[in-house]
Amino acid sequence: MKIDLRLTFHYGLTIFLSAFLLFQVQPLIGKMILPWFGGSAAVWTTCMLFFQSVLLLGYLYAHWVVHYLSPSRQSLVHGSLLLISLLLIPISPSLGWKPLGAENPTLRILGLLTVSIGLPYFVLSTTGPLLQAWFARERSGVVPYRLFALSNFGSMLALLAYPVAVEPIFPTLWQSYLWSGLYACFVAACALLAWRGRNGVPIVQPAQQEGPAPRWSDKVLWAALAACPSILMVADTSFLTTNIAPIPMIWVAPLALYLLSFILSFERSGWYQRKVFLPFLVLGLGALAYLPTLGIDGLPLAVSMGINLTAFFAACMVCHGELARLQPHPSHLTGYYLMLAVGGVVGGFFVGVIAPYWFNSHYELSMGIVLTGLVAALAIIPRMVFSRPLWRWATIGFSTLALLALASIRVVDHLAEISGADVTVRNFYGTLQVFNNVEDSFRTMYHGQIIHGRQNTAPDKLDLPTTYYSLEGGAGKALQIKAEQGPLRVGVIGLGVGTLVSYGRQGDYFRFYEIDPLVVDIAHQNFSFLSRTAAQTDIVLGDARLQLEREPDQRFYVLVVDAFSGDSVPIHLLTVEAFAQYFRHLKPDGTLAVHITNRFLDLRPVVKTAADHFKKDVRLVESENIPDKLVFASRWALISSDAAFFKDSRLISATMMTKPTGFKIWKDDYSSIFSILK
Repeated sequence: MKIDLRLTFHYGLTIFLSAFLLFQVQPLIGKMILPWFGGSAAVWTTCMLFFQSVLLLGYLYAHWVVHYLSPSRQSLVHGSLLLISLLLIPISPSLGWKPLGAENPTLRILGLLTVSIGLPYFVLSTTGPLLQAWFARERSGVVPYRLFALSNFGSMLALLAYPVAVEPIFPTLWQSYLWSGLYACFVAACALLAWRGRNGVPIVQPAQQEGPAPRWSDKVLWAALAACPSILMVADTSFLTTNIAPIPMIWVAPLALYLLSFILSFERSGWYQRKVFLPFLVLGLGALAYLPTLGIDGLPLAVSMGINLTAFFAACMVCHGELARLQPHPSHLTGYYLMLAVGGVVGGFFVGVIAPYWFNSHYELSMGIVLTGLVAALAIIPRMVFSRPLWRWATIGFSTLALLALASIRVVDHLAEISGADVTVRNFYGTLQVFNNVEDSFRTMYHGQIIHGRQNTAPDKLDLPTTYYSLEGGAGKALQIKAEQGPLRVGVIGLGVGTLVSYGRQGDYFRFYEIDPLVVDIAHQNFSFLSRTAAQTDIVLGDARLQLEREPDQRFYVLVVDAFSGDSVPIHLLTVEAFAQYFRHLKPDGTLAVHITNRFLDLRPVVKTAADHFKKDVRLVESENIPDKLVFASRWALISSDAAFFKDSRLISATMMTKPTGFKIWKDDYSSIFSILK
């Protein structure tokens, strides 16, 4: 009995550790490479596609090993793979994978991840199904599926621990070392199990000892039930950050609920009850479909988030609960997990690759909602027992009408979304739209629901600076003050619609850094700031941080940092290494203007600590909303070594920033969003 307990503990600990490492390396490597690709949320979507694809390969390997190799060869092959993977730690992405300009980020990210963590991640991906199969071989008659729940518990713990207990404490270099040390422990534990099983009996027994072989229709259903939550998870995360609350790392909530539904469904059969969750599924899919139509951004944050996440969790519970009900005999365990991985990859590929490049807007959540309802109906209705045939046909009729209602709600909403738009386009960096308000005489560019530029269309107001760039705003005041010293040389990180060139005069030079080629096209084709200015302009395509690192000193009089990703400045533009580049490109008496207007983050401590580090003075300039002038309330931080600059009368209302107590300066290998949440 003691031996059985020790064996079960050994298997459980190894599976738990592998799952924990799987979900620790995901945010770790994402944090490492995020600055190289503009800090876009799509980087995480692409990473998820990579993780799901390698997971599929790991499950395919486990299926092949268990079914086609003898126990001794399984031990030899997997033991060798474990040892070889140790040669690739500690993990660290090569600088050679940094993008050079505006090339396709998706392929580069996938290649980078393959070279950097491909083999260790692959080895970890094989662990769940492979060790469960070995456990079933050693403990004949014991159903190993509860180990899958343990695996998902390890994943969820890693996911929640990273932003709370790892990222705020350790720099990324130390995170890499710690992860690599734990990985070495995992290799040792797994290698011992491989060695132990070298003389075992093959898992595949004669046909009479096997369970019934699953049909292809069963396998397709497994994959479909796995694909729907995968689509909903990534698509709903995008919806949350775009339409409800663009809070960084909000992806933790959907992913945690996704894993929790796996844990509850596979830990024991009693957690998932159709009579409880099916009504929630119907209401939840209806809520997910109808909330955008209601104008969810107008609801209280707690209410909108609560409705959305509850509905998402209900959908995950039904799909994963039905998967748990359809578990095959342990002799077909690896094939079962293989089809789950296929479904995850199909969902991730649809959202991560097809949607950004084939759709002109975010339609994937709508498609995921309808598809989830359809697959759930196909999985449940044929297996339900009805006392009368009439009840079966009534259920089919109700399901059909419900699916048609969901589809019609989403179609109508999307038609309204693009109605009146002069332009609706999408790429890796998100959806851009241009609307022309004829009645009030202005044109607006949106990134999702965030306004990224607005211009008057009345002939006498075409050149007036609008939104965050008014005469009263921080950037506007800095440009006006410096303009009195002679011709301006200005750098701007983030093009928008080119509003800042409205300050340009003959002899001035404006150099814009923009990562999204679609933004450049729209600024030229749908707005006239760039074509009307008297100043000379250049646009450098690519991530601003990387371009500034490669360029010789530009000697800007003013450098404006205004590169928004959703509603927050990408973190890699706020580290001490980024500020070092900014000051390298500024004249000694130049001014750095950082746009820190934000609904959810207080960026003042980040800017203040960076300014103090470089022994620069910093002032806060806040301006009010003026609707009739198309001016938005804004907050700018102006940083300079020029004492005379801050004595100008236009900055008399600028305020000093107090030094934050205990705030740790952000570096490329350290930052914590939780430290600046409002």
